[in-house]
Amino acid sequence: MSSEHAFIPAAGISEENISFYTSNGYLVAPSLLQAEEIAALKKETAAIFRGERGQLEGLLNVAPGESDDEVLKKYVAIHFPHKISPVIYRYLFHEKIVKTLQRIISSNVKCMQSMLFVKGPGKAGQSWHQDEYYIPTRDQSLTGVWIAIDDASVRNGCLWIIPGRPGYIMPRVANSSDEYADVDTVDASGYGGQSIPVEVKSGSVVFFNGYTLHSSLRNKTADCFRSALVNHYMSAESMLPWDQDGKLSPTEDLRDIVMVAGEDPYAWKGVVDANKPYLRPEVLRVIKNT
Repeated sequence: MSSEHAFIPAAGISEENISFYTSNGYLVAPSLLQAEEIAALKKETAAIFRGERGQLEGLLNVAPGESDDEVLKKYVAIHFPHKISPVIYRYLFHEKIVKTLQRIISSNVKCMQSMLFVKGPGKAGQSWHQDEYYIPTRDQSLTGVWIAIDDASVRNGCLWIIPGRPGYIMPRVANSSDEYADVDTVDASGYGGQSIPVEVKSGSVVFFNGYTLHSSLRNKTADCFRSALVNHYMSAESMLPWDQDGKLSPTEDLRDIVMVAGEDPYAWKGVVDANKPYLRPEVLRVIKNT
């Protein structure tokens, strides 16, 4: 890490942490989750991809005697697992995570997405991107919470981050690297920051702002997974003009949300169940009208 202030101490987030996050756009909380919590997430991950939490389009039948690892190697990720898994849903509200979010976002926090990654041996990573490009907020409060289910290293495809919070959404260009599963990427060479690997142990949590550039490389191991639960949060004060890359009707405020802390200023609007869980494809093609 680029500074000791990137690490949130066991006692909780400090003023130095908040200052670092404001400038650099990320923080790491080592060992925030206990071993038994990670064990529960691993068990639930296997259950989801075995179809035990309901069938999804593209989910394959499990052969008799097939191990969890054999099952998971067939997939990359599932979006919105909290909609079919009570266990994943509960983790949206993890007390230590929510307390940190209330210090770096707002006392009023809502969640709008979960993603469960199971990047097995040989699987490609994600190209350079800013989450805000995909999930637009009005106040730049979008925050990713990346929970390491497995140890994440350079070898098995950990996160890479360019410290900072650019004040704009950077243009995307065609991707030519086989490290990434995406057809496009951000040309980060002109941004000026140096990319750093965020190697963390299982149970650690990485917080990063929606404008902060991040990516991950291919898992180059022969036998290690790099599983992670990634949830996205934002301030409840901000509306959410998100159409899921054209999958949903245009809206000024998508109300498919989960309040995790504080009060919802727009509670009078009610909530909807618009997004449906789906398996992430091996090659990600996002077409946006921008």
